[in-house]
Amino acid sequence: MHGYGGKTVAFSAGFLVAIILAAGAVSGSAVAAAAPDAGFQPPPAFDIVILVLLAGTVGFAVISAIALMRARNRSEAENAELRLEVADLKARADRAEAMVNGEDQRLVAWAANDDAPLVTGSLPRGTGAPADRSGFLAFGTWLKPESAARIDEAVTRLRNEGEAFALTVASHADRLIEVTGHTIGSASVVRFRDLDGDRLARADLEARHDLLEAEVEAMRMMFSIAPAPIWLRDETGRLAWVNAAYANAVDAGDEADAIDRGLELLDDSGRRIIAEGHKSEPVFMKRLPAVVAGSRHVFDVTDVDTANGGGGIAVDVSAVEAAEAALRREIDFNARTLDQLATAVAIFGPDRRLKSYNAAYRQLFGLDVAFLESRPDDNAVLDRLRAAHKLPEQADFKSWRSDLLSAYQSVETRETIWHLPDGQTLRVIANPNPQGGMTWVYENVTERLDLESRYNALIHVQGETIDHLAEGVAVFGSDGRLRLHNPSFTAILGLDPAMLEGEPHVSEIVGACRQPGDNERDWTAFTTCVAGLDESRSSFASRMERANGRVIDYASVPLPNGQTMVTFVDVTDTVQVERALVERNEALETADTIKNAFIHHVSYELRSPLTNIIGFTQLLADPRVGPLTEKQNEYVGYIMSSGGALLAIVNDILDLATVDAGIMELDLGEVDIRETVAATIEGVQDRIAEGDIHVETHISDDIGSFVADSSRVRQILFNLLANAIAFSPDGGRVVVAVDRDGDTIAFSVSDEGPGMPTNFLQTAFDRFTSQPRGTARGGAGLGLAIVKSFAELHGGSVEIASEEGKGSRVTCRLPIRPGIAAAAE
Repeated sequence: MHGYGGKTVAFSAGFLVAIILAAGAVSGSAVAAAAPDAGFQPPPAFDIVILVLLAGTVGFAVISAIALMRARNRSEAENAELRLEVADLKARADRAEAMVNGEDQRLVAWAANDDAPLVTGSLPRGTGAPADRSGFLAFGTWLKPESAARIDEAVTRLRNEGEAFALTVASHADRLIEVTGHTIGSASVVRFRDLDGDRLARADLEARHDLLEAEVEAMRMMFSIAPAPIWLRDETGRLAWVNAAYANAVDAGDEADAIDRGLELLDDSGRRIIAEGHKSEPVFMKRLPAVVAGSRHVFDVTDVDTANGGGGIAVDVSAVEAAEAALRREIDFNARTLDQLATAVAIFGPDRRLKSYNAAYRQLFGLDVAFLESRPDDNAVLDRLRAAHKLPEQADFKSWRSDLLSAYQSVETRETIWHLPDGQTLRVIANPNPQGGMTWVYENVTERLDLESRYNALIHVQGETIDHLAEGVAVFGSDGRLRLHNPSFTAILGLDPAMLEGEPHVSEIVGACRQPGDNERDWTAFTTCVAGLDESRSSFASRMERANGRVIDYASVPLPNGQTMVTFVDVTDTVQVERALVERNEALETADTIKNAFIHHVSYELRSPLTNIIGFTQLLADPRVGPLTEKQNEYVGYIMSSGGALLAIVNDILDLATVDAGIMELDLGEVDIRETVAATIEGVQDRIAEGDIHVETHISDDIGSFVADSSRVRQILFNLLANAIAFSPDGGRVVVAVDRDGDTIAFSVSDEGPGMPTNFLQTAFDRFTSQPRGTARGGAGLGLAIVKSFAELHGGSVEIASEEGKGSRVTCRLPIRPGIAAAAE
């Protein structure tokens, strides 16, 4: 205002000066213009006008300046008042902000149509509320989901409808926050306040009260629809609340009718029993009768008595009681039935304690009644039986008992056989019960097994006797069908065993046996003696000559029950023995001729070419003949090794064929054992070096010599060493031992190889039988066969001791002086 007034006065003074100057200029111009021409003098009236105008203007300016001065004074006074009012409002705002910025509350205010609220104040750190504005407004990040949803809904109604609210919410830090919302003018304000002290206790009580109210309401609803009668009483003992089931049980119109009329479910006697029970315990639980809808029912009654009243519930167990009574009767009946059984039965419950048993169980094991009535568990029973020697003898009783009682974890029936020390045999059946527990059945099968054993032994002896008879035996029933036969019957008549499995009729058997050229009267007589209607049923014997040259004697013998036994004997060999001997002699001579020709043929046709191949290969390998490339040297080596192996096989075959033909003669002489063993080991040095085998010899110093064919003894040791080295792992150990054993020299070769399977030991000395060496196939399978042949040719023997995974030991025993017996002959 002061600046505005100064500017107004200056403007008025300037305006006044301008008017005076302008008037003077006009009058001066007019006088100057008139003076040259006529010497004109201005009239006095014009001057007066000028003066009047000047005076008016000066007066207006003075008045305006005075008005402006007054306005300025008023403005300055108003400004002073406003400055005081602003200072007061600022002080109030500072006090309000200080109050709002306390650490126990925070305000959020939304102006009308403004989505960016004002946030002020703070909450303690323990509440988990973020300090920043955006984090605080994201209620779901620091409040529990249900609390955040309630606040969002309440704030929305506050801003849209102006509806105030007051809530207590929980943060993720399990702190209670009081939230109130209201409107101030057009603004919506929400206050967040941390609860502590009395306010926290009150909020906690309110929350618990709400929870209890919800639980009570839920329980009331549950009790209302419960099928069992439920009631509540006040402190005087009168009915205060009942459910629909109670009202139906006492024939009331509804729950209110039952309360108004005080209708009781239990009679006076039942209520007195409850009152007596409450004298000692606040909770009464017992089974009581009651009349419902004109019929007697049994209820499991639970009644609670407190200082402020009580309540109870009655569960109808009439059907359960009837079922229990029927079950008790069934159990008693089953117990009486079990006592009549000769089979011992014991029933154990889910707790593995004895629930029931029969007299046979008590008598079988000789158990005391008092012990059984004490409901012992399985372990106690087994310990008692073990002490009485009523259990099978076990090396590890604990493990056996654990395995036996593992039946409790099984859903399948288990069956075992117990052989008791007193000679009894029990068939023990463990049958799991669906409701838990186990039923043990002990069947004494001693006599049955004895009878079965004797019967089976008799049948087995008879069957074995019949099956091993050279005569064919057949038993036919009274209907003429085959009941029993032995293999000889099938072989003699040339029948198909599959045909006889269906118990064919004698006519079918005759039809299958009959051949063109057979004598029909023989088959007719055979059929008649089996299926005939002769009342005398006498024995019958005859001979049958078949068209194929076979001669068969048969005889029929009547058996009890109308059965008939027929025996068949093939006497073809007896009749034609001379021709058979002649044919055999001719066959032997032919075979000997063929064998000799084969030996000669193999000796010339195989060994000779192989010798040439090996000789020329060695010639090619000689550098003096000419240089070869590295690959050619490799191929020549393959040819030499393969040719040598093939030549060894051919020589072995020839040796075996020579032995079989009986034309091999031993060149007997004194054999130095130590030198022979050393020479043999030297001959396999290449194989020893290849497998990095360590060979040990155990030969006594006084072993000396014995009489044998030196080359054949070396061949025996060579094959034994070759086998041991072949089956030894790299770096393994082979032991060669020689000992005097009475009149024999025992050569043994041991290895640490994989050993021989039990089934292979039975065929180890068969020709062309070999055992695979790991992933590689075995050799020709002639080594052990040659060892056996040469040992037997000396009058000795060979034996093998082997265990899988631990190696093998082959022992060859040769007589010290085989030539003495030969010279004596």
